[in-house]
Amino acid sequence: MKAYVINNTGAPGVMKLQDIPEPITREGEVRIRVHAFGINRLEVDIRSGSYGPLAAPTVLGIEAVGEVIEDNSGAFFPGQRVATAMGGLGFDRTGSYAEQVVVRRDNVIPFGDVNLDWEELAALPEAFLTAWGALTPTLGLSEGQRLLIRGATSSVGQAAIVYAKYRGAKVIATTRRHSQCERLIELGADSVLVDTGTIAEQVRQQYPQGVDAVLEITGGETVRDSLQSVRAFGEVVVIGLLSGRVIEQLDLLSDLPNAVGLRFFSTQMLGTPELRLDKAPLAHIAQQRAMGAIPSIRAHSFDFDQIIQAHELMSSNQAVGKIVVRL
Repeated sequence: MKAYVINNTGAPGVMKLQDIPEPITREGEVRIRVHAFGINRLEVDIRSGSYGPLAAPTVLGIEAVGEVIEDNSGAFFPGQRVATAMGGLGFDRTGSYAEQVVVRRDNVIPFGDVNLDWEELAALPEAFLTAWGALTPTLGLSEGQRLLIRGATSSVGQAAIVYAKYRGAKVIATTRRHSQCERLIELGADSVLVDTGTIAEQVRQQYPQGVDAVLEITGGETVRDSLQSVRAFGEVVVIGLLSGRVIEQLDLLSDLPNAVGLRFFSTQMLGTPELRLDKAPLAHIAQQRAMGAIPSIRAHSFDFDQIIQAHELMSSNQAVGKIVVRL
């Protein structure tokens, strides 16, 4: 089968299209014919070397949508439309930049009979599963709560706006570019702040007691300020590290407000016993998208032979929304 293989880190051109053996389906696994997949910042970081040493050769890709080829257990049937994300994809098993993947059965989600094309489906798994995992199991977000989304122009930030509004929350979204404010309002944000790095005072002008929760996607640079935006007994959950993973000189006495919680959520939890995906609302989200009840977060689509251009776009930080690749 065809797959993009990397043997060393570097510019997008280090990804080489090669013929590799088809993966073997073992007990507890499902083989999927890949029809499309999303591009993620993590994959760009691994390819560029900023994530750390590379275990070469590697096929990148942490999510995909496609059709089941084989499931020895019978839980899924051949031709069934499914999504998969994480579960070791692109790390300890061949990633989704390939014509086929074999994945853990616990990391497969059926779409049912939803009428949505592969490209739209490919925009959903990683972004919406991350938003769901952070906002529902982790934060317990409920109707009417006030949520600040820091770094909302990212694909997961956009998914979080859509998901939080669907859940009935009030959303303040942030962006560093004035030009993106209108897009975030279109997605459903109730208000948008241009993020200068210190916005806690502006947040409290809208909500003097502070917001109920913050979804922190920007990372180390803004966590301290996000903590100051939250009411007592509210919480900040960090899911992104766009500005780094270190909070310089964090003072536990002055920087952590009374009774404010700080958490971290990683999508490595997806499909584990602690966060089973049979509880994830991905199929319902796809159905709502097919009905036009929620907006699309897909921004750009590329063919399989254009994956280098897709990575170049992601690396440029000019994509506002999800980048998908179709096979």
